[in-house]
Amino acid sequence: MSIRKRENGVYYLDVRTPGGKRIRQTTGTADKAEAQELHDKVKHELWRAAKFGERPSRTFDEAALRFLQESAGTADYANKALHIRHFREHFGGRKLDSLTRDEIFAALPTVNRRTREPRPVSKATKNLYLSTIRVMLNTALNDWEWVEHMPKLPAIPGNAKRIRWITREEAQRLLEAISADWMRDVAILGFATGLRQANLLGLEWSQVDLVKRRAWIHPDQAKARRPIGVPLNAEAVDVIRRQLGKHNTYVFTRKGKPIAKWDIGQWDRAVARAGIEHFRFHDVRHTWASWHVQSGTPLPRLMELGAWSKYENVLRYAHLAPDHLAPHADAVTIWAQDGSASAGRGTGGGEDVEAAGGIVARLPEPLLRSA
Repeated sequence: MSIRKRENGVYYLDVRTPGGKRIRQTTGTADKAEAQELHDKVKHELWRAAKFGERPSRTFDEAALRFLQESAGTADYANKALHIRHFREHFGGRKLDSLTRDEIFAALPTVNRRTREPRPVSKATKNLYLSTIRVMLNTALNDWEWVEHMPKLPAIPGNAKRIRWITREEAQRLLEAISADWMRDVAILGFATGLRQANLLGLEWSQVDLVKRRAWIHPDQAKARRPIGVPLNAEAVDVIRRQLGKHNTYVFTRKGKPIAKWDIGQWDRAVARAGIEHFRFHDVRHTWASWHVQSGTPLPRLMELGAWSKYENVLRYAHLAPDHLAPHADAVTIWAQDGSASAGRGTGGGEDVEAAGGIVARLPEPLLRSA
């Protein structure tokens, strides 16, 4: 039989090319007549491709459906589905090979309507949308061989941003401002381990060993698709122990049930009550990394702890602890530390001033006159 109805009610087609290659895929419909029509169309295109060398003409909808099917089960599937749904509003029904670079850039979202008050979409968010459609189109070109060319979609250049982190005193104020126990405990473990929000909310008791003070994230749960070993400090152990007996599977719960979604509104209100501005939950991870660097944790060790796949991601925090560069700073002093003149110093008079660190230096007359 060329079309079959699966348990989910959707028809799947099963055909062979004139060369004998078997093709099985969903039709995306529960209507038998529509499924049969798609089946006949695919068979006809396969025959023409074999007979006349014609490449079947594919639509954006066909590519979107196959791309999401092949992406099922990936960690960022929800985001991919969101992005593809957005682009279908612009390109639904269009031939895949008719899309142009300018059209795709013009279709990028400009306003985030999921927030309480619509906000302009950042360059970083636009690049996420671009990344999804870029991967889909390149897959259609290189893997599926559905098209002969695809437009180049370079990332939108953005301005370098400061790493957003808060002090320990600010973190204490924030935790005190959080009224919900479950949210406060999740935040405490975030500050203690640097785990991403999804890993914290999805943490299971089978991933925790309180005796040996460690936890672990499985590869399929990790952003970099690699297992993460998580050492637990005393604060982390305490907050996990407080969850004992609340749920058989998950560490953190809300009203006795697993936490399906973070309460952004409640978080933002707590941030405001604490007198802190523009602090997302992901900035808890930035804060954790910043505290590590400031406390002397070597960057390679921090890379292991945070499970970053690229060293450049850790280098973002290096400027917070330039202590290892201090000896090199003395290589360019104007005067030697014993007070004698360095090469090239002028011979004018001046007055003594005490420099930071107890070093006595003499300012040249030109500097005194310009001060």
